[in-house]
Amino acid sequence: MSEKLITYELEGQVAVIGLNRPAKRNAFNRDLHKQLHEAVMRAGEEAKCGVLFGHGEGFCSGMDLAQAAATWKNGVSPRLPFYRTYDFELMCRGPIPFVSALHGATIGAGLEAAASTHVRVADETAFFGLPEGQRGIFVGGGGSVRISRLLGVARMTDLMLTGRLLKADEAERYNLVQYVVPKGQALAKAKELAERICKNAPLSNFAITNSLPRVLDMSYDDGLFVERLISEYTRSPESMERLRAFLDKKAPRLRVPD
Repeated sequence: MSEKLITYELEGQVAVIGLNRPAKRNAFNRDLHKQLHEAVMRAGEEAKCGVLFGHGEGFCSGMDLAQAAATWKNGVSPRLPFYRTYDFELMCRGPIPFVSALHGATIGAGLEAAASTHVRVADETAFFGLPEGQRGIFVGGGGSVRISRLLGVARMTDLMLTGRLLKADEAERYNLVQYVVPKGQALAKAKELAERICKNAPLSNFAITNSLPRVLDMSYDDGLFVERLISEYTRSPESMERLRAFLDKKAPRLRVPD
């Protein structure tokens, strides 16, 4: 029986998925990717939102370099090159939104996994980096696409060329995470946000997570056209129920920030 490298708990409508390889700082190997893919697939079938976190002292230290060294004996992986991106892509553009809870090392493939989620919460111990340049490799989990859209190409280039690490407050300032919380509170905050997301119309959540990144890649005119199509697509009987509840003052009102 293979080692259990992923934990999975369904808490109400939220699927809570944990990277569970703490002795290896949750470094991604083939089995961890496979089990994460299975967990994300399951979450898409039975939950309205997912939360991704890491067990142990950090979220994820990156790729398992020992396994990489063993399999890349001739400088090229013997497997098809795309297997490592399936689980990340399924989170990024799958049927439900994902929130990640980040602490400690969030490095390399760990940062790529975090960038695949839609909302990122870091506690103040989190730090972020892309040391691929120092390892003689290149990002391979969608980082050049997703992380560059968060940080911008110039900042991502800086991280990859110099090995610079970002602290949690810098990551928030540079758009890499949306929330920074005190030590040990990232998972609780991520669950709180996930429960809030679950209250949205599922079709709206799907439209938000799957349309916005695609519209970003379109021209101005094409983006406006697709936005109109998606706006029409999301109208449903549930939309009318929610609008009536708001008009009848039965729905929660927006709260002005303190």
